[in-house]
Amino acid sequence: MRNLLNDDKKYILNTYRRSDLIIKRGEGSYLYDSYENKYLDMYSGISVNNLGHDKGVVNAIINQAKDYIHLSNYFVSPPVINLAKLFVENTFASKVFFTNSGTESNEAAIKACKKYGKKYHENKFQLLSAYNSFHGRTNGGLSLTGQHNYQRDFLPLLPGVHHFEYNNVASLREKVNENTCGLFLEMIQGEGGIVEISEEFIYEAIKLSKKYNFLIVIDEIQTGLGRTGDLFAFEKFNIVPDIVTLSKSLGGGLPLGAMLVREGLEEVFNVGDHGSTFGGSPVACAAGEYVLDKLINTDILEEVKDKGRYLISKLNNLKEIYPHVIKDVRGRGLMIGIDVGEYVNEIKEFSIDNYILLNSTSSTVIRLLPQLYMTKVEIDDFLKIFEEAILLCNK
Repeated sequence: MRNLLNDDKKYILNTYRRSDLIIKRGEGSYLYDSYENKYLDMYSGISVNNLGHDKGVVNAIINQAKDYIHLSNYFVSPPVINLAKLFVENTFASKVFFTNSGTESNEAAIKACKKYGKKYHENKFQLLSAYNSFHGRTNGGLSLTGQHNYQRDFLPLLPGVHHFEYNNVASLREKVNENTCGLFLEMIQGEGGIVEISEEFIYEAIKLSKKYNFLIVIDEIQTGLGRTGDLFAFEKFNIVPDIVTLSKSLGGGLPLGAMLVREGLEEVFNVGDHGSTFGGSPVACAAGEYVLDKLINTDILEEVKDKGRYLISKLNNLKEIYPHVIKDVRGRGLMIGIDVGEYVNEIKEFSIDNYILLNSTSSTVIRLLPQLYMTKVEIDDFLKIFEEAILLCNK
């Protein structure tokens, strides 16, 4: 197996910080390595495997692949239509455009905002996004991403993109003007350390969008599709966005993204304005149909809310006992951040030695993104090891 790690370094561009684990298979909430050691997976592929390692997704993929794997977008395809119909009949969306990834969904939204703005005047092309946000790694997505460490080696980026302080109403007001065509928002900044948007801020953004006639794009790539206990995280605020971008868990593990648009925006794109060779793959959409049907037609969302409350409550108890280690606990549903300061790597290393896989973000935050069907027994297993790691840090 060591040869596999060496070959990875030899043949693949080294853009990822690989683990030394060689994963052989997944089952439910667990990953198994090449020695059949069983690890509780708190990554879920960074919120991709929201249903865990579900055999139903596999069956949906196999059944569609038996008919055909790919069709040109010159032809209609039942799984593509079925998935779009599920969105339109169960969400705010009027129509859907399918992509391969989250950053491609945001690229589509950038173009939609710009074309919308150009209907009014030539200079209405400016885009706004928050500092500490993350919207992808393509040129457009990276331009929106408000983190210099991701951007600095690739400057200059897309012109006309400006950043404001997240949850700072005065900062937003300062940046908005008649040339603004689109505002990109995360309801919870995932890569930014699990920081949730405030009610005051989102309502002010909506008010400004009406005054200056720009579109609000909500990036639900990490927060969407059940992660927070609602189908979309924006539902907490009882609002209707102009555009929502999705990906990660939509394809059940296959590359699939989507841009959802509200009624009145269906004609922003005309034939030839945008496209994708692989966007809306029949096989990926068959998997997506299975995923979305589970989220809409079962009790899983209520279960996520219940388990999220349970886990956050237990973590806050630990925070009271060990304030030296746990600085903050934040998040919603099963998207939770635990700020442990300088102990983040120590906790991760102890956990992996005890068969728990933990992810971190923003240099000090343990990010929990377990699969949505995770049981309370599995949550307790995590909490036991996590407390042992904290005790080690306290010595």
